[in-house]
Amino acid sequence: MHFVIKLFPEITIKSAPVRKRMTKQLRNNLRYLLKPLDELIKVEMDWEKIEITGPEDEQLACQMADVLARTPGIANFSRVQHFPLGDFDDILEKTLSVWGDKLADKTFVLRVKRNGKHEFTSHDVERQVGGGLLHQSQATGVKLRDPDITVRLEIRQAQLYVIEETTRGLGGFPLGTQDSVISLISGGFDSTVSSYLTIKRGLRTHFLFFNLGGRAHEVGVKEVAFYLWNKFGASHRVRFISVPFDEVLSEILCNVHNSQMGVVLKRMMLRAATRVADEMGVQALVTGESVAQVSSQTLPNLAVIDSVVSSLVLRPLATFDKKDIIDIARKIGTEAFAANMPEYCGVISVKPTTRAKEERVAREETAFNFDVLEKAIANKWVQNIDEVMAESEPLVQIEIFAVPQPDTVIVDIRHPDEVDVRPLKLDANEVQEIPFFTLQNRFNELAGDTHYLLYCDKGVMSWLHAELLVEQGFSNVAVYRPTK
Repeated sequence: MHFVIKLFPEITIKSAPVRKRMTKQLRNNLRYLLKPLDELIKVEMDWEKIEITGPEDEQLACQMADVLARTPGIANFSRVQHFPLGDFDDILEKTLSVWGDKLADKTFVLRVKRNGKHEFTSHDVERQVGGGLLHQSQATGVKLRDPDITVRLEIRQAQLYVIEETTRGLGGFPLGTQDSVISLISGGFDSTVSSYLTIKRGLRTHFLFFNLGGRAHEVGVKEVAFYLWNKFGASHRVRFISVPFDEVLSEILCNVHNSQMGVVLKRMMLRAATRVADEMGVQALVTGESVAQVSSQTLPNLAVIDSVVSSLVLRPLATFDKKDIIDIARKIGTEAFAANMPEYCGVISVKPTTRAKEERVAREETAFNFDVLEKAIANKWVQNIDEVMAESEPLVQIEIFAVPQPDTVIVDIRHPDEVDVRPLKLDANEVQEIPFFTLQNRFNELAGDTHYLLYCDKGVMSWLHAELLVEQGFSNVAVYRPTK
């Protein structure tokens, strides 16, 4: 089995030392990734390509092709049959051995690339061998434009390569050729796609998650982070960092004006992320923000958010449309994860500002107790990414009721401003209003012999807070999610 790998074009135009370093890194990455498949696989490099050889085994070939297709730094790779170069008759024989049966009832064209000094030209080979293929196979004819099959040969010095199949690679730079970054990941479309793009660009990407409440959300983010690393970045070990941010969110909701909440939350996240980055020796942060996609992502707001830290903040999706982001998520396999992941940053503020002022935001932050932020940073925990799915404790099961029982109490956990706009009124059930940012502290004050159903507009916040309460030992809580 023989594969020939072509380098991503941006690698080939680098200076000789940089090109050599990047090619060597790609070779080492492939050796690391392919070794578990078979110890006999060999990966060798030269100036323009990398060649991989291994035992003849179709299943192994499929596994190797899968690895190559998702490894950064590869423009394309070809499965080839490799022979010593002979005369035209010998070239024809070798080509027929690979392509003869596949040409039956098909039109074809022969393309030849040649490197080295020979007594013939590439055109000579195309004419002589192409004519032989036409007469000695069941092909219906030669077609120079839009043929059914393109037969490709490469001649390098005294070697003949008959290309069986060429597959497009991921592109980008080999992982490890650039510096490390920390990606702020929520598990949604934006953060997963931005993380993928930094991995593809050769950046060793660690994952930072701000837990705003609920182990289910955390487990979901772990799953998608592990998926991204395992599929596109498994040649380098990275870390998953989780910061408990529920108390920070509560502090913001209690002490910051409604319109400024989103901006302040993002500033707190960047403050915490910078501290984590400094501890890990990482110089840049990555976010999934796209200009004007939501209120907090206008240019004035982003400027105010960034002003709070000196670290470099990369935004790979800054100019992407949402449809483009979703298309990439579908292509890389994160769409299913993201579609079922709750988005928090957009639900905590009513009528958020789109043109934040530094002075106003700073004034609002004077009411914020920064000891809460320090506590959150101190309570972070760090895991190697290959260990995050070793979670053995099962998630708790939360009952969901579309129609509440007459003796249950509905707890409306929405923000007071949302309640004022769309109050929840039920004829058969008592409704209590307890904002979600105070629920964890106030729930133990409620009657222990009463069954409570938590309610919010989408059923996401209610479900996650119900999970938290059950984990804390409360058995009298479930979710009210009416059908619409």
